[in-house]
Amino acid sequence: MAKAMESQTPAETSSSPETAPQTAPETGTDEPKASYVKLAMRNMVRKRGKSLRHFVLTSIGLLTLLIGLSYLTR
Repeated sequence: MAKAMESQTPAETSSSPETAPQTAPETGTDEPKASYVKLAMRNMVRKRGKSLRHFVLTSIGLLTLLIGLSYLTR
């Protein structure tokens, strides 16, 4: 039984076609895909309030941590 498993090729032991990753169909347009950075920047502009709130909370948290550490180590 073990010998039969060794003789199989990787294609025979791969997952079934239902779980294989599917490729995107060709649409025929020549537009390049947007990069991750462009998508992130566009998302940040659209959700401006949430981004600013997270930035402010992160800044306050970092300042609190640094001030707390400096107080403890004086």
